[in-house]
Amino acid sequence: MSFVPETAAEALLARLKSHGVDTLFANGGTDFASIIEAYARAGEAAFPTPLVMPHETAAVAMAHGRYLATGRPQAVMAHVTVGLANCVMGVINAAADNVPLIVMSGKTPITEGARLGARNVPIHWGQDLRDVASVVRSACKWEYELRYGEEAEAVIDRAVAVAMTEPRGPVFIALPREPLAEKLPREAVNTPLRADLSADPHPAPGAIARAAELLAGAARPLAIAGRGDPEGRVGANLQALAEKLAMPVAEYWPTRNVLPSAHPLHAGFETSTLVGEADVILVIDSLVPWIINQAKLSEGTKVIQLGADPLFGRFPMRGFPVDLAVAGDPAAALAALIEAAPDKSAARPAIEAQLADDRASRMAKAAEASKPMTPAYVSGCVSAALGAKAAIVNELGVQPAFVDTAGPNGFFGHSLSAGLGWGLPAALGVAHADPERLVAACIGDGSYMFANPVACGQISEAVGLPILVVVMHNGVWNAVRRATLSLYPDGVASKQNVMSITSLEPAPDYALVAAASRGWSERVDDPVRLPQALAEAVRVIREERRMATVEVMVSY
Repeated sequence: MSFVPETAAEALLARLKSHGVDTLFANGGTDFASIIEAYARAGEAAFPTPLVMPHETAAVAMAHGRYLATGRPQAVMAHVTVGLANCVMGVINAAADNVPLIVMSGKTPITEGARLGARNVPIHWGQDLRDVASVVRSACKWEYELRYGEEAEAVIDRAVAVAMTEPRGPVFIALPREPLAEKLPREAVNTPLRADLSADPHPAPGAIARAAELLAGAARPLAIAGRGDPEGRVGANLQALAEKLAMPVAEYWPTRNVLPSAHPLHAGFETSTLVGEADVILVIDSLVPWIINQAKLSEGTKVIQLGADPLFGRFPMRGFPVDLAVAGDPAAALAALIEAAPDKSAARPAIEAQLADDRASRMAKAAEASKPMTPAYVSGCVSAALGAKAAIVNELGVQPAFVDTAGPNGFFGHSLSAGLGWGLPAALGVAHADPERLVAACIGDGSYMFANPVACGQISEAVGLPILVVVMHNGVWNAVRRATLSLYPDGVASKQNVMSITSLEPAPDYALVAAASRGWSERVDDPVRLPQALAEAVRVIREERRMATVEVMVSY
């Protein structure tokens, strides 16, 4: 006999489970009383498995990473307004990357009397806000506050449906204590689903026909992809289309890689020169396919923007040219283009030969050892140690141009909102989805500090998620330094040894941080030693099942 919820908290948890949400990333507080009682009464079988998150940054980023590895919606619950405030950066990251998170927070009890769940400690007054949802409203597709217990199932139905409908994204539910604790009538639980997921939107046939016509007439077509899908359909279809059209594919700032890195039509990760040589550009789900003031399109070049939301309407300003917008599920649109496009594969050998020369030049940089080490060299060593089937979660760490991937979803980059601290916990989320896969978090030293590494180490040990952590130690906020140099290349700051507001020295002892949760670690400043240290780290992960941290001294 199926479990019959008795309270709104039980109904909410059971409904999440029925939608395939199998994990609840939770950082608890006084508002969790009914949730905790529900787990005690029913056990985990009926509900998503709860994971204790020592910090909300880890909770949201782990959920983000788990979605990237599974394609299923994820749920996070935080403690009222203060916990929700710690979630904000992660929710912004999820929104920019179209990740469907069901973000929930408790809400300060409404009543002050004898009602079950009413205010009974001083913080219930101090934590109150007039508008809780305002904390995350700009980054969420939908929001709601649970008002009556009998709404619980319908609210979760709608939350999952909205989050998973393309373009996907996070939603928010506020959960006051009183309705969560309400006893429900039998007819209010285990009700039929009220809002099933919408089908993936298919592109208009006329748009596909026009796109195929433009690509057929192109002498120098180019595809630029920003990300794929968790199932790998976008990558498979884009590869087939590229091979049919003899079309190079570039991946600019990829958040989810698309093609195998060694594919002969892979054109690398820089587009500023490529776009100036193309006469038709097919942009696949890429918010920023090139930098407008750094790349000039040839006169007459046509640009096709393809994606669930090809114009990225949630962003206030985006000025890239659009001659044809193809709205629809990217995998479905690419499949339709494969059918409609002519076979121009005879031109592949010449194009592939040119791309091979470019690839060989890139790979040569990865073999250049120096002290301090270059990011290119470290990237090549990390990739060689992990193998092409591993998953790399990258946040200002390795460079994708020097990483070997066997296919889609081998390399995950931070969303373009770039809220720091995402990489380490997101890697834990990927590992949680597939515990047998070798997973690495490759992050800058500043990003490592933002990630609450003590909390992440505790999670790794508690849940049994041994991952490789590569900390790229250059002792500086290098993105800030580079931004200053790009605006003022000959300015006074460019001549300083250490620019203001950029230094991260004196650095913490990152090895001691790893040791706090019984992890293995080594600091490496010798390029000859790096491959050996990475090999030992992989051994520790596989044989001892411990997190392994390699701190690498790198140049700017």
